[in-house]
Amino acid sequence: MTTTPLSPLSADQALCAASLVRGLTDRLAAIPATEASGLASHLLTPGGLATDMRRLLDAATRHTTTREHKDPRMPLSPAPSAQKTPGRPTVLIVAPGDEVYRGYCLEQVAAAYDVVVITPQTLTWETEHVVDHEVADPYQLDELLAAGETLAARHTLAGVLTWNEPLLVHTAQLAEHLGLRTNTASVMENCRNKHATRRLLAAHRVPSARSGRVTDLLQATILAEAIGYPIVLKPAGQAGSVGVIRVDNSEDLARAFDFTAAGAGLAGGQNTDVLVEEYLDGPEISVECVTQHGITHAVAVTRKKLGFEPYFEEIGHTVDAADPLLAQVAPIAAAAIRALGIDHGIQHVEMRLTPSGPRIIEVNGRIGGDLIGHLVRLATGLDLPRIAADLACGTTPRLERTRLRAAGVTLLYPQTSGTLTHRSIDEEFAGCTAWLDLVQWIGRVGDRIVLPPEGDVDVARAGLYVVTGYDAAKVEERLTETAKHIALGVQPATGTAGAAA
Repeated sequence: MTTTPLSPLSADQALCAASLVRGLTDRLAAIPATEASGLASHLLTPGGLATDMRRLLDAATRHTTTREHKDPRMPLSPAPSAQKTPGRPTVLIVAPGDEVYRGYCLEQVAAAYDVVVITPQTLTWETEHVVDHEVADPYQLDELLAAGETLAARHTLAGVLTWNEPLLVHTAQLAEHLGLRTNTASVMENCRNKHATRRLLAAHRVPSARSGRVTDLLQATILAEAIGYPIVLKPAGQAGSVGVIRVDNSEDLARAFDFTAAGAGLAGGQNTDVLVEEYLDGPEISVECVTQHGITHAVAVTRKKLGFEPYFEEIGHTVDAADPLLAQVAPIAAAAIRALGIDHGIQHVEMRLTPSGPRIIEVNGRIGGDLIGHLVRLATGLDLPRIAADLACGTTPRLERTRLRAAGVTLLYPQTSGTLTHRSIDEEFAGCTAWLDLVQWIGRVGDRIVLPPEGDVDVARAGLYVVTGYDAAKVEERLTETAKHIALGVQPATGTAGAAA
């Protein structure tokens, strides 16, 4: 028998190999002896394990992205518009968002499709990825439909999508108007309206939280007493934890109700209802899902870090391709998606790991924010934006993982509200650290930083950074190490908010 000699492993590959072997050992120990024996025999077939291991290791350490070669701390010069590629389908994207959090989404879609967009302002950073666009206010349905018709007259559109949470319903209406594939607008409304979500989850016996809709403080007081403290107040139609607060006792309810009602009335909320809900105790996660023809595949678990109690500000995320939790929570996420009637697309399903088991917080019918899709790509090799475009066009996406790694992001908040006076990272550390995937400043020197509860994610964050590793523990170690090399300076303002908890 002859075998093909393998080249020496790099240090990173050796670490990844050790992680893979540990994970394989755990998996073999957890399954019945007969299944373990059969699997072991297959893996030990001459050439099989070595070949598979080399393929996985090569994929795991091949983590260059289109963003790695751009210095995120420097402004990009204007780029020429992308040119149409003969034979490629054209996808319409509604409101692609800002470059910090959604730039990778547009890049990944544009790598496989010709992209046209509808934006509320003239193109800036999007230009190099877009072949055509229309300027219109996507929150005004008549403007959105007119802009869509104009683009459809110039291009043969294969699909429409958005990753903008408040525009999910309007985008579905646009797709229906153009005769393109979509979840119905009513289905998207059930995702956007958290009260409707709770009713459907309860009707389908999907583990969730006890919840009720109220219109005033008296109703909130009665329902809170019935549910039992602590409770959570949240707007029924907002996103991004806007207006969400935990209330531990009746004495704090009036102030908290005013906070949530104010959040419900902010721009982006599709209704002003307030919900009183049971507080779900336990770690918070999200399950990143791909659904086609009503069949859901859970592709990753995101472990979340929250701060600023009693608010629910997200301050970090970690994705591990080998997270054993995925098998446990995938059926619950799929059941929630079915209960809402979702037929296809990407879903970001948030839940809490309570003492009684995983329970749903909410179902978002789009790619998760805060660079979660980017983390999924670094950890698994799956491009969720590309998959979203495939699904919008009716194409079956490829869901095979090409990486078995982990990645994490820390969202940078200063210790106090005030004027940002300094921001820096050790240039020597950043220049020689291969696992530091991305450093992105958000606030500029001179900007006003306002921490929760007065400020939201748009004005509270100074920056973010992303690291990779061979497992979640290594990622956490590297996130901590990177923090030692970053400095933020803030001139406090009078009556400042506290730091992240």
